[in-house]
Amino acid sequence: MPRLPHQTIKSVAPIAVGAVLFALGLYALYHILRPVNMADVAAQIRATPRSALVAALAATFIGYIALIFYDWFGLRFIGKRLDRGVVALGGFLGYAFGNTIGVSVVSGGAVRYRIYSAVGLNAFEVAAVSGYIAVALGTGLTLVGVASLAILPGAVGTLLPYAPQAIQSGAAALTVASVGLIAWMSVSQRSLVLRGLDLRMPPPADLTGQLIVTMVDIAAAAFALWVLLPAGKPDYATFVAVYAAATMIGVLSHVPGGIGVFEAVVIGTLPASVPVGDAAAALLLFRLIYYLVPFALAFLLVVMNEIRLVSGLGSRLLARAPALQPAYATLHGVSPGLVATVAFGFGAWLLLITMLPAVRAEAMAEGDLIGVLLLEGGTLASAVAGVGLIIVSHGLARRVSSAWWFAIGAMLAGAVASLLNDYGYENAAFLGAGVLLLLPFRKAFDRPGRLTAGVFDAYWFATVLGVGVAAAAFFFFVHKTVPYSNDLWSEFSRDSDTPRALRAALAATALMFFFGVYLLTRPVRRKPPVDARDEAGSQSSTLCAQADDPMAWLSQTGDKRFLFSEPGNAFIMYAVRGGSWVALGDPVGDPAEFEDLIWSFTDQAAQSNARPVFYEVSARNLALWVEFGMSLHKVGEEAVVRLPEFSLAGGRFKTMRAAQNKRLRDGYAFSVLAAPHAPDLLEELRVISDAWLGGKIGREKGFSVGRFDPVYLAHFDISVVRKEGRIIAFANIMATKAGDQLAVDLMRYLPEEASGLMEFMFLSLIEHYKAKGAQELSLGTAPLSGLSERSVARSWNRFGRLIFRHGGTFYNFEGLRAFKQKFQPDWRPRYLALPPNVSPMRAMGDVALLIAGSARGLIAK
Repeated sequence: MPRLPHQTIKSVAPIAVGAVLFALGLYALYHILRPVNMADVAAQIRATPRSALVAALAATFIGYIALIFYDWFGLRFIGKRLDRGVVALGGFLGYAFGNTIGVSVVSGGAVRYRIYSAVGLNAFEVAAVSGYIAVALGTGLTLVGVASLAILPGAVGTLLPYAPQAIQSGAAALTVASVGLIAWMSVSQRSLVLRGLDLRMPPPADLTGQLIVTMVDIAAAAFALWVLLPAGKPDYATFVAVYAAATMIGVLSHVPGGIGVFEAVVIGTLPASVPVGDAAAALLLFRLIYYLVPFALAFLLVVMNEIRLVSGLGSRLLARAPALQPAYATLHGVSPGLVATVAFGFGAWLLLITMLPAVRAEAMAEGDLIGVLLLEGGTLASAVAGVGLIIVSHGLARRVSSAWWFAIGAMLAGAVASLLNDYGYENAAFLGAGVLLLLPFRKAFDRPGRLTAGVFDAYWFATVLGVGVAAAAFFFFVHKTVPYSNDLWSEFSRDSDTPRALRAALAATALMFFFGVYLLTRPVRRKPPVDARDEAGSQSSTLCAQADDPMAWLSQTGDKRFLFSEPGNAFIMYAVRGGSWVALGDPVGDPAEFEDLIWSFTDQAAQSNARPVFYEVSARNLALWVEFGMSLHKVGEEAVVRLPEFSLAGGRFKTMRAAQNKRLRDGYAFSVLAAPHAPDLLEELRVISDAWLGGKIGREKGFSVGRFDPVYLAHFDISVVRKEGRIIAFANIMATKAGDQLAVDLMRYLPEEASGLMEFMFLSLIEHYKAKGAQELSLGTAPLSGLSERSVARSWNRFGRLIFRHGGTFYNFEGLRAFKQKFQPDWRPRYLALPPNVSPMRAMGDVALLIAGSARGLIAK
């Protein structure tokens, strides 16, 4: 049996563990709720005092204000100050979406990145803030929970197999030790290295403020649930310990919102005097108030922003708060993932309501065939619409236009089905309101494509499976009093609630099953679709001449395919190797078209059952790769000389200056020859190129570098070095239209003249183009340079460092970087952008073979 790649295991393991814990939590909750009647739970919810609801809402409001201060202290921790409105917006949206959804495309970290990066923070600073919040929340929950056990050891005594005295002693010792360590680290500003991670604490004043915020946060959230619990509940102080422990276990489970896990712990620790049904009703209300109400408010905020973008309403009001304008502008990018989440939630809701007994059936006359058919049809239609929304949610996340229309249609169908099924005016109104809220997002879904492309990623699959398990558990809970028999499947009457729910579940399961079979049995295509524009060299050449990156000219080497944007003002250059579609560098052309172009590339690769790989992308478009959920792996650094600041004067260039002057005295001469080039010149250069290649074991490289081809070289000026009138070295220079950005591409020289020749060439190029007013000259990329050496670095970094240091048999990586470092360049990172489930080792294997042309071509002398 083949072994799973390490990267695959690492990415799938957390999802699998979360799914198992979710199933175990539901199983425990089902057994706890076995004696409970659903009607009693509904009655308890209706009987909840209005004062308790108002108190829970007020506590939720206070709790979310406290949560926003986590962001404020996190920004102080990294030394950044932002407008208070921006912090409030980023914090509220981050917690409103993150608490409810968990790990997703619109999780708290993703929302914070969009908002904070729009006002000046880079990706690493946002990651530092998110890390601070995670540590502060986890540490605060743990300390409060443990400290509560030290004071009230019986709070969770039923869950732990220890005597109250042992629990109290252990909790007290752990609390004192933890508080002492944290206080010492804060006062001394010492750091703690834990598994390679360097942890430090904020100064005492900030630590005290953070402690107060944490206590307010936990106290408010615990009170919001405590006030909803019925008589017989533990006192508030004891319940804080219960809440902290349940929340901590829910967070560790990685289940979105800790659903099932949190409830099982809370109910399991409540006194026997609290009716289980009443506790279930309180927990359901708490979920609605503490999670769904903030989520709904945050969603409405995004809806209003979409309305503002479409109609201009509210723009004048926003103009009075200029600091918020960049932050609000980023919310449009959250829309696809957020709408996908909402559609998925509506789908799950439709599945669940099909499990509920029909109230109208009791009022139907005996033999009312039309009424029975309406009930049957409405129940089946609700189930099918629910599954349809769950399936189409993946297309919504990818901004597919047809997915939006399908979702609108499915929700309208669900509303009609609700009316047919028991005259469910409330459900129909709820779905109708959902349709109205989704209408302003129409422009966010502007991409053509298939709804089924790339559906089976691990997280989506686990989420769908979780909904299925939850729906099954809900069905058994609601209909547990009905004994099963085969006759249930064929029973049609006004009061056959369980048979109707069974048939609806069968229809939903069959639809999902056949959908899965269809996906798994689709023909495999690895060949890119034929596109007449693949051969449009003139179109790509025109765009290269207008590009602001000279590396765009690598598209003209003749070994690449092109994918153009729909308007035709941007393109991606790529090639196919094995199961990978490898795009080189950033998209070329109009940046406004990059997002749709990247989506089109990844979508077409998925349709061809291939991996989309983006090789040597720069840091200019990091936000785009984050938005597409790509993982970034550093593959090297580009050496860029800032020409206005470069000078050979000073002690550090003394040796190079002397060597340069000596070569000039020895008869070396440098010049730049403008295109077009005479055939005689190109033949002279070919002799040099062939001699240079003759000294190599491997063949001429391609894809990421130029090759000797008269058609290719006709695009560029060529710099040459002569000795006594004879050309001994040359390099072609890629340039932008304005001529201020340049890059050295193909460099060839006679092997017998190698000593110091490239140094002379580079210095001459720098001086020549500096005199012409150019701004930057790229000396090319140093592969595998700048990768992290820390022990906790990902496996790709460790492997890359090993090759960088000891891979001389393949390529002199370390020597190349050392040579370019002589010119004191800026080192700018280059990345490999991949979908999270693609191994960088596998992708780089395809890239290496693409560049080398064959395995033999990987070896260099």
